[in-house]
Amino acid sequence: VQLQAYGGGLVQAGGSLRLSCAASERTFSNYVLGWFRQAPGKEREFVAAIRQRGTTTYYTDSVKGRFTISRDNAKNTVYLQMNSLKPEDTAVYYCAAGTVYYSGEYSDQNYAYWGQGTLVTVSS
Repeated sequence: VQLQAYGGGLVQAGGSLRLSCAASERTFSNYVLGWFRQAPGKEREFVAAIRQRGTTTYYTDSVKGRFTISRDNAKNTVYLQMNSLKPEDTAVYYCAAGTVYYSGEYSDQNYAYWGQGTLVTVSS
């Protein structure tokens, strides 16, 4: 599965961005999809994930209430709507896909396929 993430950019604190990630295969609907991010000098961290049907989602605590993950299986696309952005959200954001069992959504090791990353910069 090839993933292509886009939608990053420069935004002021308090602003919004929507990231998208398009997949190359129709088997897209079989996978759990996740968003991870890596800030300069830091390890990659989990942001959000969504299970195959789109009815179950997971978020890291720091983005709960601000970010929303969603998917459109007909378009082979996963989205990350980011509102109320903060400077600490600045990072390269990666989308990922994998056959992830329950409780494994938070670990990047459980995702087999990765997009190239898109940079989000939040200015104060």
